[in-house]
Amino acid sequence: MKNIPLLIIIYLLIFTGCGQKNNLSFIVGGTAKTFAFWEKTIKDFKEETGIDVRMIRSATQTEMRKQQIFIALRGRKADPDVMVMDIAWIGQLSASGWLESLNNYDIDTSAFFSNIVNLADTYNNQIIGLPLFIDAGLLYYRKDLLEKYGYPDPPKTWGRLSEMALHIQKEERRNNPDFWGFVWQGAQYEGLVCNALEFFGSAGGGFFSNDNIPIVDSDENIQALQFMANCINKEKISPPNTYTDMKEEEARFIFHNGNALFQRNWPYAGNRHNEEGSPVKGLFGITVLPHFPEGKSVSTLGGWHVGISRHSDRKKDAAAFVKYITSHEVQKDMAVELGLNPGRVDVYESEELKSGFFGALKEVFLAAVPRPTVPYYAQISLVLQKYLNDAIAGNQSPGKALKKAQGEIKEIIKTYEK
Repeated sequence: MKNIPLLIIIYLLIFTGCGQKNNLSFIVGGTAKTFAFWEKTIKDFKEETGIDVRMIRSATQTEMRKQQIFIALRGRKADPDVMVMDIAWIGQLSASGWLESLNNYDIDTSAFFSNIVNLADTYNNQIIGLPLFIDAGLLYYRKDLLEKYGYPDPPKTWGRLSEMALHIQKEERRNNPDFWGFVWQGAQYEGLVCNALEFFGSAGGGFFSNDNIPIVDSDENIQALQFMANCINKEKISPPNTYTDMKEEEARFIFHNGNALFQRNWPYAGNRHNEEGSPVKGLFGITVLPHFPEGKSVSTLGGWHVGISRHSDRKKDAAAFVKYITSHEVQKDMAVELGLNPGRVDVYESEELKSGFFGALKEVFLAAVPRPTVPYYAQISLVLQKYLNDAIAGNQSPGKALKKAQGEIKEIIKTYEK
């Protein structure tokens, strides 16, 4: 066995030799608490429908989860029938023809965020997935400090954020030299691409046009990237290690410890900031991200979606399970018990969720857009990571960096289309 690749061994262990093919199979990842939730949900589903479901616990790391699913689908195996997918995979899965259209299974999508279903879960006019739980970038701000320095509201524009951050950072550093105006994700990894999509989109730019033509080196993107670099190198409202070390947890840690005025992060950070003993518990608020004067707020969509394998031999039962786990009650329970953000708009109107942190997230998700849903997104992301990071580090101008990125992305597309 030592010469067999590890992922193939994983596939053999998980998807074969189980003697349970009569059961519907559902692959999902998460923590022990997450698995306990799904075990209970599966039990409730069986009591209601009589359908047995076997849960396959996938790997902790996102890339390993992806490989587990891709190996099975590439091999045209019937298992798993139902899968939970990272939003970044959907383009490749769809283009490969591996996802079953949900259009023929009487699944009502009207209760979900329409922007998310239309932009992320639709391929060739077919619904091929549903948002199970979602994420989107948002702005955290210190309510107490804005009030202290006479600012009645959080910033609507990036220019206003910079102005407020400069002022309050200067004043707070009289007693706290470690204080920063704005922390965000700038290290060379996927999180930087997510941040850039928000800055670019809020300037009226983006990575691709509506016709899937790359527009990486547009004037709007250059303006936005210059602002990102200025936050670190000119205005100095963001830490100098933003482009070397700053990922989600690094930014959260600074804000959590009371050392930042503004933070861009995902909703999970709010749950941590609200924990007992948190130095910022009760002192922060959340809102949509700012925009440039002629643009509008944009948040990068994250999260996990549920779909059915095209190779499933239990498609009707699989559709029934998908409808069940995306129902109002299950989505509400998922939010209450796991703190995950439902993919249904109507759940945010529930008594348990409509006030407080969950209630504030609804507007953020309405402004969310996915990363490009193209099958070659993984290669594009690596190119963007390299040149975006080089620009915010000050190693080359935003214009030159984006021009180089545009050229390499065009070559990737040419290779893919051959």
